[in-house]
Amino acid sequence: MKKLTIRCLLACCIACIVYSCHDQSKEATSEVPAGDSTGVTRDWRIGVQMWTFHYVPFVKALEKADSAGVKFIEAFPGQPLGGDMKDSFGIRMSAGSKAEIRKILQSKGIQIVAMGVISPGSIAEWRQYFDLAREFGLSYITAEPLKDQWDALDSLAGVYGIKIAIHDHPRPNPYWHPDSVLAAAKGHPNIGSCADVGHWARNGLDPVECLKKLEGHVFGVHLKDIDSAGNTRANDVIVGTGVIRFPEIFAELKRQHFNGLFSIERENNWYNNVPDVVATINYFHAQVAKLP
Repeated sequence: MKKLTIRCLLACCIACIVYSCHDQSKEATSEVPAGDSTGVTRDWRIGVQMWTFHYVPFVKALEKADSAGVKFIEAFPGQPLGGDMKDSFGIRMSAGSKAEIRKILQSKGIQIVAMGVISPGSIAEWRQYFDLAREFGLSYITAEPLKDQWDALDSLAGVYGIKIAIHDHPRPNPYWHPDSVLAAAKGHPNIGSCADVGHWARNGLDPVECLKKLEGHVFGVHLKDIDSAGNTRANDVIVGTGVIRFPEIFAELKRQHFNGLFSIERENNWYNNVPDVVATINYFHAQVAKLP
């Protein structure tokens, strides 16, 4: 009996050691190393900036986005709503119009992720935009704020839980260079960049280097391509057919673990650009699938 007890105890100890090693091994293999970018692109979202369809009312623009298979949009204030609604998308929309827009969005399975580009002149007006953004569940507001608003906007963005993504229009816009966006972001964790790679290229900047400078501060991306670099009047072309090196851009954003929205902004072929949006979506997915 004594020998049997000893043997049983020994067997139990060995079993516990084996189980413990096996369990720890399982945990170790399920963890993703801190610097690993595996799976980052799985959560990437591609949508459209509604300026792409600014020549039609908002409800018609939603139909165009829906026909292109788009499920995420960046709205722009000032676009007439259309249908039976007499107002425009923005802070002065009636409660009835907001309810109607929500119903249409829900029926199409489309989500508004951001809106812009805006440049309110007062903090009171900014509060109205934040209220609107919260009503529609936006992640960020694309803007070009006044310098003396930075502190107040960072505080408001923190209270509302909605980021400010600074957009870069071509020179002489005050935010044409990433250094100016970094200046706004310094000490302001809720202020970052809406990286318009097309405008950076128009300004003669390398979009990849701009993204590297802004690492940790990129909240959204505007996808557009152009036919010549360093020319602020360069023509807009379908993404992947111009001078911008998008494979390198996607690789850099993956390295940075970017998790914002890619907004297609097609600024040409206005009256027949749905096929261009579809081509951009297909190009995006093909290039992202090739990333290591």
